[in-house]
Amino acid sequence: MNIYINTQGARVVREGRHLLVKKGEDTYHTLFVEKIKQLMLFGHVELTPAARSLLLYHNVDTIFFRKDGRYLGRFATPDSKNVMLRKRQFCLLDDNDFGVRFCRAVVHGKLSNMITLLMRISRTKKRKEPVHNAKEIRSLLPKIADVDNIASLRGYEGKGSALYFGAFQWGLLDPMQFARRVRRPPTDPVNAVLSLLYTFLFNRVYAAIRTVNLDPHPAFLHVPDYGRFSLVMDLMEEFRVIVVDTLTFSLFNLKILQQDDFILEVAKPIKKEVKENNVPDVTLDPYGLMTNLDSGELFDAPPQRMDDNFEQADMEDNRGKLPVKLKPEAFTRVIENFERKMTTEFHYLPANRKISYNDALVAQAGMYRKLVEGAIQEYQPLSLK
Repeated sequence: MNIYINTQGARVVREGRHLLVKKGEDTYHTLFVEKIKQLMLFGHVELTPAARSLLLYHNVDTIFFRKDGRYLGRFATPDSKNVMLRKRQFCLLDDNDFGVRFCRAVVHGKLSNMITLLMRISRTKKRKEPVHNAKEIRSLLPKIADVDNIASLRGYEGKGSALYFGAFQWGLLDPMQFARRVRRPPTDPVNAVLSLLYTFLFNRVYAAIRTVNLDPHPAFLHVPDYGRFSLVMDLMEEFRVIVVDTLTFSLFNLKILQQDDFILEVAKPIKKEVKENNVPDVTLDPYGLMTNLDSGELFDAPPQRMDDNFEQADMEDNRGKLPVKLKPEAFTRVIENFERKMTTEFHYLPANRKISYNDALVAQAGMYRKLVEGAIQEYQPLSLK
């Protein structure tokens, strides 16, 4: 069970073996800790020391967000005791053949899912742009098969993503100013929802990786870096189109989200005060005219792009632009529909049975573990049908 608490001013308190969500003297929910997989707290939600202790005792993945959905941090649950498995993960970082085989499968799976969705858009919307871009992406697949280095695979992934988002707007009945993928900051409603849902997906994949006792840091497609959960970002790639992008189309095309569900962040001008000698007082602006820069990173998971130059260009192109934010009621609707999506069942080919997307995350993480252990030779990404 995954629990979201975004009622501002709420308190999570312990009562015996249970947790209560209270506001004032009113009790909103009773939570059975042994059934909780993830507890997500948004904004001003108080967690009492007794409640915190109970969550840590039961190893509940407890995550903290800002009210607008920006990831802040989480309680660290115990690391896996399987030292040899973790050692194997890190040793494989020097195995180029292993890395190339894994990255080739991930990139091929992601681009194939993009092609499938663009072709579906072309058929339903009667537009030529999606099918044209789908053919361009398809032309990359044979090249991926011949690549013998990870850097080239990152380049093909980046090119495919650019083509994909170049035609993404045609899947929307109302593009709502969407022209391309923009993350920092998301300057239109569609990008705001994409970034928020990618953040939710990121944390769900993180939990799946910890469930199968893998270390979330060492990986290949996303360059390992200080504090970066590279494996999380690698394994979420195949789920982006399948879970987040299709859900985003549904939210907007079914009018679950509309234009008036969003607000534009208003810039707060820095108050200029001058001393009697007309010399500005630096203590009034301790960050040197950079006080409002943090607002440009709303709805953002840890860096997800594999190309640092692309990341920098994206930020420079949108410097000075203000983020679009969801209103509280719309924010709740996004959460509710994300959970509906994650509990939807589909035919999971590797096991030849129906499972939910929540279970599929764990299954794919488990498949990667088997790959690391040498029990299987190829990683099989999920395909959008």
